[in-house]
Amino acid sequence: MTDAPSATTPLVALNNIQKTFGAVSALRGVSIDVLPGETFALLGDNAAGKSTLMKVLTGVYQPDHGTIRMDGKAVTFPSPAVSRSAGIEMVYQDFALADNLDVRTNIFLGREPQKNLIGPLVRVIDKKKMERETARVLERLDIPINPRLKVKRLSGGQRQAVAIGRALAFDAKLIIMDEPTANLSVAKVDKLIEVTQKLKDLGIAVIIITHRLDEAFAVADRCAVMRQGEVVGRFRMDEVTESEVAHLISQGSLDGYEAAPADIPVERRRIGSTSTHTNIEQVPTSGSGE
Repeated sequence: MTDAPSATTPLVALNNIQKTFGAVSALRGVSIDVLPGETFALLGDNAAGKSTLMKVLTGVYQPDHGTIRMDGKAVTFPSPAVSRSAGIEMVYQDFALADNLDVRTNIFLGREPQKNLIGPLVRVIDKKKMERETARVLERLDIPINPRLKVKRLSGGQRQAVAIGRALAFDAKLIIMDEPTANLSVAKVDKLIEVTQKLKDLGIAVIIITHRLDEAFAVADRCAVMRQGEVVGRFRMDEVTESEVAHLISQGSLDGYEAAPADIPVERRRIGSTSTHTNIEQVPTSGSGE
């Protein structure tokens, strides 16, 4: 278990996070950290604790024990609103968008800018500002979408861009993506690589929760492997193979692991590629189910 050495203060550091639900220990002393502008993959099978850990970070759950630090300072997130105000945004697997509303309304839903109509006593939603800001954030992602278009008319990739744009509109420092390619076609998945790189260029950190190892190896700088509520491995992506990670997910350690010649690919597989390695243990690609 190794971590990338760095003198940079982590943007977010979770230390010894524990969470129980009755007799079930969902998190057993989990520690991870994410650097500014880094893409970090959180890997593991169903019920590994990935989603629970992120719900602690986003204020949905309160940890029974452990600390959270942002930029080196101890913080608490008693609610999702407090977490969002600190710059942490979550993009859910279903994107959590309202199909019957237009793009600009979805991006500002619940946080609509207002303007005075007749002095300070009468205020109305400033739709022009919403449209202007929506166009700005989508332009930063290099995904042109008409802000007045209804979300129900958008493709899966466009919906994801709107969900990410919603985070960018409010100066997110960290964006968490839950199974980001689950609802995308193979043709659209490569766009995720471009969007992730754009977020990195903007200095925004990304945590990707995923079952897909090719996805993680295509976009992430580092990863943490979780199993049964614990972190069983932390790596830079260039120091571990997909097969090793798959072994960790299923066994919890690399004891007894033997690498085969085909386990060392000439180049990393890209998202959506078809592997010719028949001996690589496959990890389910369904939703997290946590």
